[in-house]
Amino acid sequence: MAENKLSELSMDFAVNTLKLCEGIKGHYSLVNQIERSATGIGANIREANYAQSKADFVSKLQIALKECYETEYWLKLFERAGIVKTDEVSGLAHDCGSIRRMLVSSINTSKRNNCRELQNGKI
Repeated sequence: MAENKLSELSMDFAVNTLKLCEGIKGHYSLVNQIERSATGIGANIREANYAQSKADFVSKLQIALKECYETEYWLKLFERAGIVKTDEVSGLAHDCGSIRRMLVSSINTSKRNNCRELQNGKI
């Protein structure tokens, strides 16, 4: 259930980031970077749902987490450089932080469960 919520949140986040980027003139290489990282979050979460193993699942979520950190960087850069106004990115920054926290929690839970299964001889 939490994974579905994470998938939906990441999809909404990607759509909102793309909409923000539509209004940015120039800075095409920077816009490309944020579009790639923001959409990469959800793509990797979706891939994790079809992972071949528990280790693959965790790996995909860790990639999504890296994309999340990268997207936070680009949002902060856009704001500091005056490419977008603070009020234009504050909601996105908040959503990105929420997704990041959910990813960290999911990764930690999966790792903990993996350790328990190893200890109990289930793997």
